[in-house]
Formats: sequence, structure tokens, C-alpha cells
Amino acid sequence: MKEYISTTRSKQRAYFRSGATLPLCFRRQMLRKLSDAMHQYEKPLTEALWTDLHKSYEEAYLTELSIVYGEIRNHLRHLSGWAKPERKSSPIAIMPATSKVVKQPLGNTLIIAPWNYPVQLLLNPLVGAISAGCTAMLKPSPYVPNVSKVLSDMIRNTFPEEYIAIVEGNREVNQMLLAERWDLIFFTGSPSLGKMVMEAAAKTLTPVVLELGGKSPCIIDKDANLAVAAKRVAWGKALNAGQTCIAPDYLMLHEDIKDQFLQLLVKEWEHLLTKDSKQAKHFVRIVNDKALNRLISYLPSPSPNSPIASSPNGRLYYGGHYDRAERYLSPTILTDVSPEAPVMQEEIFGPIFPVMTFKQIEEVTTFVMGRERPLALYYFGNQGDYVLRHTISGGACINDVIMHIVNHNMPFGGVGNSGMGSYHGKESFMTFSHRRSVVTTPTLVDMPFRYMPYQLFRLIKRLV
Repeated sequence: MKEYISTTRSKQRAYFRSGATLPLCFRRQMLRKLSDAMHQYEKPLTEALWTDLHKSYEEAYLTELSIVYGEIRNHLRHLSGWAKPERKSSPIAIMPATSKVVKQPLGNTLIIAPWNYPVQLLLNPLVGAISAGCTAMLKPSPYVPNVSKVLSDMIRNTFPEEYIAIVEGNREVNQMLLAERWDLIFFTGSPSLGKMVMEAAAKTLTPVVLELGGKSPCIIDKDANLAVAAKRVAWGKALNAGQTCIAPDYLMLHEDIKDQFLQLLVKEWEHLLTKDSKQAKHFVRIVNDKALNRLISYLPSPSPNSPIASSPNGRLYYGGHYDRAERYLSPTILTDVSPEAPVMQEEIFGPIFPVMTFKQIEEVTTFVMGRERPLALYYFGNQGDYVLRHTISGGACINDVIMHIVNHNMPFGGVGNSGMGSYHGKESFMTFSHRRSVVTTPTLVDMPFRYMPYQLFRLIKRLV
């Protein structure tokens, strides 16, 4: 595998240097080729998503395939405009020169994808790489082996490996890939793995885009529309069984509406998934036993002195049912949770909602800013401007969850511990491009003032 990776990277470097990827007509052709391949492999991809994650066709299409299809269409529609040089004004000090910014592909890129949205999070960055004129080495997640196998077949049957290649394997393969020199590394995954990627990239000063995660707060104020909030929050946490990097991670509820909101949240979950979510067609399973065991460790157990389940993670308000054989965990609510509880220390990445309460909105902003910066922040109520002004997150929604990722006209990315760099739409094109400043100076006129011994210095000093 190591030899294959090194050889293929060398082939891709030679292919890029040949200039084959530069023409816009070539890039459009390759984008259409990717779209055609996805349509051809749509059934195998959705079947593999069901096998690996119990992800229904409807959810697979909406959260994976449709997003990539839309990204391709957007790039085909706007590629000419994005790639066009940008004319810039020239200051008097360099007149009569003209100035412009040209966009050049960065070159040979590496894209490493996670398991939770294995199709979207591998192919969406690839759209940006193709659009910008780069080559790409793709690495899908080993935790969804059936999806990875279909993706590998699709890529190998669609593109020559000197242009776009794909390799499967575990973290040892990641280490082999990171040992090579790339012109950009695009990584989606956990903050802990993101640090490893950045450390490896630092050895060769390779630029990185890190799409990570974090504990995204979901704040429900006392003046929120509770019925709408409960419906949207229930959907956002049920989506992919909470295994979404921008899933609402924990709830911060105004103490005046806590009980009412939790009752509505349970009602909405049971409407979306029925009272027995294990039988629900559209409820995804936990990816593997290790992840399920981690989530189960957050669940309280009844003590000898109390029939109510409790633990350092709080009390079990709702749910807490699981089946190891099926890797199933029901939507769960934990109340009376301490900020120091284990469930509040790391991204949950599952259908568990720890609940905290507040009296004043200042308590919320202080708490959020006292922790690592999240990938997303969600607020329901009438003080959204205040919350946005006093917090920092990768993205945010007011009176909604998740939906900021849908707008390809906005950048998607993290900040601080939740990531660096952004993509989607034009941002993807720019992420895989270098913006090169170019000044063109005519030779018919050659101003003498810039040369030693700096004649007319007093005059020039006033101009510059």
C-alpha cells in the first residue's frame, strides 16, 4: 500500500504539471462525469448506507446525494465567473501598471473523509478540487466498509488514478498518506485526529482545511416558540441518530420553560420516530460497538436508594434504551447535568441530550465562551443578536438547527477547536485555489523616482 500511495502521488504530480487539469472545459467535463457516476451508483450507494448505518433511502438522498448533486450543479453554473481574473485598482505609486488577481489550482490534494456522512463528506470536497483544477487522492472511512467499497468502485471506474485515486484502509493508511507531500490536505473528523493531521502537515508546511466538530449548544429562551423549537430540535437530534458534526449537542433551557419544552420534545420525537424508535425506518444505528459503548457509559443506572436512574451525568428523564446486537440507542434526555459531567466534556455524537438550565442570557454566553468554540450554535428566542454578538462559533442558526449547512452561498467551516478553513459553493473553489496577485507594468514609460538616488523624494513622500 505504501508503494502504491507513493507511486500514485508521483503520477498525480506529473499529471498536474502537464497542465491537463487547467482548461475549464476539462473541469466541467469531469464534474459532469462525477454526476453521471453518482447517478449510476445511486442504488448501490444507498443500499450500502442502509447496510452500514441503517440509513433510509430518503435520508441518504436528502443528506448525502442531493447535497453533492446540488454542489456539482452550482459549480457548473458559476465556474467561469469564479475562475475569471479579478481586476484591481492600482495606486498612484505604481502607475501606469495594471493589477489583477488570478486563481490557480493548488495542485495535488488529499481528502480524508469520516464515516457519519461518508458519501457527502468525501465527494463534496472533491467537487471543489475538480472545479479548481486540482488532482485528488481520496480516503474514505473504514468504519463504513460497504459504502467505502462502492465509492472505491465508482471512483476507479470513472477517473484515471493519475487524476483522481482512492485508497481504503485504517489509520495506518492515513499515516502513509500523511507522510507524503501534498499541496493541500482536506480533513473531516474529530479534533483529536485533526491535531495529528496538522502535526504531519507542519513538517512540510502543507496547508490544511480541518472540518472538525465540538459541543454545539442549543439554547431555548423563555420567549421562544416552543412548539416549533421542539419540532426542529427533535429532528436535528434524530437526524443520523445524532451522529452529525453540527447536531445540537446539549440543551440550555430557560428554567421557566424547561418542563414544557421537554414534554414537547418527547412528543415530537415520538411523532417523528413513533414511541418505539427501534422499529422506525428512518432512525439510524450507531456506527460500531465502540461508539455504542461510549454512549452507553453516559447513561445513568438506578441506585439502591432510588428507582430513578442517576449518575455523574445526571438523571434519566427519557429514553435510555439500547440493543447491542443492533447497535441501537433510543433518543435520550438527561436532566440535572453538571457542567463537569463526563457527558459535557466531549462531543456526544449520538442521540443523547444533556440538559442545563439558565435564568439570564448572560449565563449562557459566559458558559459557551468558557469552552472550546463549537462548530455550530443554535438559539431559539428573541435575543439572537445578543447571543451572536457575545459568542463565537463556526456557524449559527436562529430559531432553527442544521439548516445553515444547506445554503451553498455561505461558507461552512469551524473556528478554533472546531476547525479551520471553509468550503461549499464558491468557498470550495477558493479553498482549492491559490489567489495570485499579478502586476503588469508597461515598458514604454519608466518612472525614475523609484531608483537611487531617489530624485524628487519630498514629492514622492507625499504621494506614497
